[in-house]
Amino acid sequence: MPDNPQTHADFPVLIGAGQLTDKRAPEEVATPIELMVEALRKAADDAGPGQAVLQAADVLLAMGLTADSPEAQALPSYTNVPALVADALDISPARQVYTATGGNTPQMMVNRYAQQIVEGQCELVLLTGAEALAGMVGRLKAGLDIDGWQSQEGEPPEIATTERLPATPHEAAHGILLPASVYPLFENALRGKYGEDIASHQHRMGELFHPLTRVASQNPLAWFPVERSAEELSQVSESNRYVGFPYTKYLNSIIQVNMGAAVILTSQRKARELGVPEDRLVYLHGCGDANDRWFLHERENYYSSPAIRTIGRKALAMAGKSIDEIDYFDIYSCFPSAVQIACDELGIDQRDPRGLSVTGGLPYFGGPGNNYTTHAIATMMDRLRARPGSFGLLNANGWFITKHSLGIYSTTPPLKPWCREDPADYADEVVDGDAVPFTESPNGPASIETYTVVHGREGPESGIVIGRLADGTRFIANTPDDPDTLQSMVGRDMLGASGKVTSGENLNTFVPDDT
Repeated sequence: MPDNPQTHADFPVLIGAGQLTDKRAPEEVATPIELMVEALRKAADDAGPGQAVLQAADVLLAMGLTADSPEAQALPSYTNVPALVADALDISPARQVYTATGGNTPQMMVNRYAQQIVEGQCELVLLTGAEALAGMVGRLKAGLDIDGWQSQEGEPPEIATTERLPATPHEAAHGILLPASVYPLFENALRGKYGEDIASHQHRMGELFHPLTRVASQNPLAWFPVERSAEELSQVSESNRYVGFPYTKYLNSIIQVNMGAAVILTSQRKARELGVPEDRLVYLHGCGDANDRWFLHERENYYSSPAIRTIGRKALAMAGKSIDEIDYFDIYSCFPSAVQIACDELGIDQRDPRGLSVTGGLPYFGGPGNNYTTHAIATMMDRLRARPGSFGLLNANGWFITKHSLGIYSTTPPLKPWCREDPADYADEVVDGDAVPFTESPNGPASIETYTVVHGREGPESGIVIGRLADGTRFIANTPDDPDTLQSMVGRDMLGASGKVTSGENLNTFVPDDT
């Protein structure tokens, strides 16, 4: 990259933010397209000039809908989401872009298009996304049609990110596919790292997420604006059953929401040209993007993230800040393990009095698919504008602590020319050394590295084990699904427990000793 990359544009800057939550009755609830459109209108009004900002856009980027993710099961969707949004706004951006799956995507797109603005490849970018799964389900239950929730007309849009499955066929066959069944594997590994028993760690999770419920209770946009105690969050009850041990229902991200958000990205020069007031400008000071080893069986362990560690260091250095100089955080909070790992890697105390979320987090504010982070950025903009000169950091996570993006923001312009290090240049810093030896056909004495028990509404249904053979080779297996085995795995600490694994035609089976 040239020494002075700002030949064509000044600092990249966010100028507008818009959000909405739709809790209307099924017959009135908005479609995802309508939510995106309204969020962009709110963002344009927030910037000041309104429609003039929308007309100035040369890029419109829409976050991928859950309906288009690899694990979606025949949900209705659209051939070209950004084109429908542009048509509804009566604008014609030169580029209309759509993204693949990933909770990190909104921040990654801000980082990427900030670079393009600096390099003169574009001038003004509209970023938006939404989910309305609650509305869709509500309409279907009420016997209403969903014709307006799908369209197969037009040509496909430009795709910003490549879709990649989160798990191998072997992993998926053993239940490593849905986040609610995968993140508990990280959580139990963290319990081992911290040296805690089940009861103590359960309390830790409740204490970690209780402050998020307090923030959500004060957020008028939150889907569940209810403050809950640590005990209420973490303890099993009639209304708070296990989903994937050790997670109860209240510790899981909620995706069935109706929410939309948008932010507008441009250059300082273009913002002034459009007449955006100076007090609306929020600058991107530092950023970073990186992936951990893609597949779960390749990870060094299940309690750390070299990628978060790396991008935290890169973003803080770019911003010229230390973690102690950050005023606000939004740590991606789909599940407690994601928060604990991010805090550990970024050097943030899990009880930091500055707080870990400006929104209230995905289980309480709401987790609208791939678009939560757009809400986090929009909310962070509001916080920073209310306290000029303060700094905010947010990290975003996609798939299974796999894809990571980070941004550091402030109303204060950067003191030096904006220059983002190419993520490809530090990818080798993240993945260092060889992956853990792994076999799909294990046999013999073995021990548990981490595990979970997947629950349905009626109780435990299946056990998932990631384990090691005597020679250190890693494997994936299920446990027998008899009630005694599953209850034993919930009732006592099974980390490091010995047993025997056998390979089958399609599935491996791990039988613990003394269950």
